[in-house]
Amino acid sequence: MDSNDFIGSVAKRAKTSSAQATALTRATLRTLAERIDGGEARDLATQLPEELQAYAFASSETSERFGLDVFVQRVSGRAEVDPALAEAGMRAVFDTLREAVPPGEYDDVISQLPAELGQVADPVAPFDGQRSRG
Repeated sequence: MDSNDFIGSVAKRAKTSSAQATALTRATLRTLAERIDGGEARDLATQLPEELQAYAFASSETSERFGLDVFVQRVSGRAEVDPALAEAGMRAVFDTLREAVPPGEYDDVISQLPAELGQVADPVAPFDGQRSRG
């Protein structure tokens, strides 16, 4: 999946423009990189399209500990969107990540997140009629 496909998938899922999907993707990846360990963030970044890799690199080896509210707040502020669109965008980014990276890598990332983030980062993709997990 290249960056155009990734952003297009986020835009379609979040029902927003390509420009907003780009902002939401960057904000979500940056916030995710702050929330997971630095090594895991680097592993994730290497699985992403080159244009998105820099946003997934952690600035620290140690992850910050925060929950869903802070995650949404940071994405909302960084993408300059309201919290409802930030949460929809986060869900779209996580759903796209689930498809774009190997399942084990996605599971490693999700395992570092608090359970409350499961509502936007569910490791089991919903059936959309176009694909299935096997």
